[in-house]
Amino acid sequence: MKPILEIAVFNIQSAIAAANAGADRLELCENPFDGGTTPSFGFLKKVREKVKIPVFPIIRPHGGDFQYTLDEFEVMIEEILLSKSLGFEGVVIGLLNNDGSIDEKRTAALVALAYPMQVTFHRAFDRCKDPFTALETIIECGCHRILTSGQYPNVVDGKELIRELVVKADDRIIILPGSGVRSNNVKELLEYTGAKEAHSSARKVFPSTMAHVNASMQEELFNTGVDVEEIAKMKKMLA
Repeated sequence: MKPILEIAVFNIQSAIAAANAGADRLELCENPFDGGTTPSFGFLKKVREKVKIPVFPIIRPHGGDFQYTLDEFEVMIEEILLSKSLGFEGVVIGLLNNDGSIDEKRTAALVALAYPMQVTFHRAFDRCKDPFTALETIIECGCHRILTSGQYPNVVDGKELIRELVVKADDRIIILPGSGVRSNNVKELLEYTGAKEAHSSARKVFPSTMAHVNASMQEELFNTGVDVEEIAKMKKMLA
């Protein structure tokens, strides 16, 4: 079976472009500068209408940490129910306790609520204090995969931990490497770690001809646009 390529997207144009470029699955987010937060209803609805590949909306009320008040948790419940009603194939969540452990009770409750959708535990995992204890807890909660950069900002630096997690997981859960995955490293990364899926934002690097665009707009474009050629290259490397 060929490896799965998931692309993180932050707007409707990128979602459509990534799907057309050959992405196998999308992680759907808004607010890239906050690390991704829950998409709006209109965004969710329009993507569901226009994109036919599997789409997993992120369920994250705010950026920053991964701890949520009771009110925020109740918002997450409503957003999962909405995602289910719109026909999405999965959702992406991540909840931690103050001590850096997995919020097991709430995570398990959200996984049960999401059924039959799949659930990915996102890079909150990279903030947990003990990755191997967290791995077992997340498996017990019923999640289907863990998105991780191996507790480093860049996945290449974290590949040793990812390799160990794949072994420890023993096909009980999918380990999904992400953060810094590009066409020049995706094949080697999966071969080294044994992972069967990869996650990338495939962010577009704009040429110097955009020098007339102010710095803040260049940064916004860089963070929200996808490079369809880069997606095609990654798919070719994984073929």
